[in-house]
Amino acid sequence: MLWVFQNLVKYSIIVKRSFLVFIFLITASVSFACPICGCGGGSMYMGLLPNFQSKFIGVRYHYAAYHTQLANNPGQFSDNYYNITELWGGINIGSKFKVLGFVPYYFNKQSDDDGVTYKNGLGDITLLGQYKIWSAINSIGGNKVLHQQLWIGGGVKLPTGIFNINVNDTTTTIADINAQLGTGSIDFILNGMYSFTAGNFGFNTSVTYKINSQNKDRYLYGNKFTLNSIAYYNFSGKKMQFSPNIGIGYENTASNELYASKVRYTGSRVTTVIAGLETSFNSIGIGINAQLPIQQDFAEGQTKLNMKAMAHITFSF
Repeated sequence: MLWVFQNLVKYSIIVKRSFLVFIFLITASVSFACPICGCGGGSMYMGLLPNFQSKFIGVRYHYAAYHTQLANNPGQFSDNYYNITELWGGINIGSKFKVLGFVPYYFNKQSDDDGVTYKNGLGDITLLGQYKIWSAINSIGGNKVLHQQLWIGGGVKLPTGIFNINVNDTTTTIADINAQLGTGSIDFILNGMYSFTAGNFGFNTSVTYKINSQNKDRYLYGNKFTLNSIAYYNFSGKKMQFSPNIGIGYENTASNELYASKVRYTGSRVTTVIAGLETSFNSIGIGINAQLPIQQDFAEGQTKLNMKAMAHITFSF
């Protein structure tokens, strides 16, 4: 099991999933660094939840890489690499309610025409509750059983990450603001999840809408809609289970606002194809996936997502 995981990690770039932002000059003054750059911030990736009876805890590692180059000045560029090590876990309360928690720690790197910068630290913690509103089990012939579930929920993102910058400084850029480890605001999350299994085949769709609030500096990050649909097939051995999966992801982020005015070059849309593998052995689950863009729109085409990836190890009880 450890050999499989080590090789999956070795041949994939494993490092989070963050939302995109871009550098914007608050005044018309000229910046010597690339003025449009992608950055990581308060994002949350659901993906496939582990199949746990009572509770689970684990570590996930997210990676995202973006490249920016100005259309009117190709000499100004930026390569942004965002990594998150995330402690996550969940607990079932009865048969119809579960609580999930996400604690991210960021390791971010930006390499541009002005040099290389790093930003590390605790991000914003998210707490989420889900309620099962519908469940059905039906026989579909032979020994196959169709099992369906529908969950809805909501949660809160707490301002535990650092937001420490002067948004009124005329030299402040969007990258400075969005490279912060936290948003400085209490934000709210709505979530829904539908899943079904038919024999060894399964399908899962999750939808999340994050509603952001204005922080004390009157900066507002754009609301974010995320949808992930993933199909998988279980291959079971004597002691292990392998589940290759493939799916599609979509994210739509509204423009950021400063003093209730929209900030140019923020807001984005991206569609990705997702491919991965989940393995399990007794109570241990290991998984990895890659997310490659098939359609994207960032900063009027000047920023491009190269890829995202995720790996995890999870213990269920």
